[in-house]
Amino acid sequence: MSEHSEFLAERDKIDVYLQKGYKIKTVTENLSGAFVTFVSHDQTEEEVLHVLTADGRKYFSTFLLQRQ
Repeated sequence: MSEHSEFLAERDKIDVYLQKGYKIKTVTENLSGAFVTFVSHDQTEEEVLHVLTADGRKYFSTFLLQRQ
């Protein structure tokens, strides 16, 4: 899969979580990418997404900046 295709898949997964009302709780970055923890609006469910691409990390960071 090309890097752009990987980014599109990551973007779609991020969008699905946000459309379901999940919010970004934590981000843990390391050499293998970023682990983004999403929490449901009632904080009963948590999902972790491994974001590998630089464009994917830029994409979710825009949502972090919008919250400020």
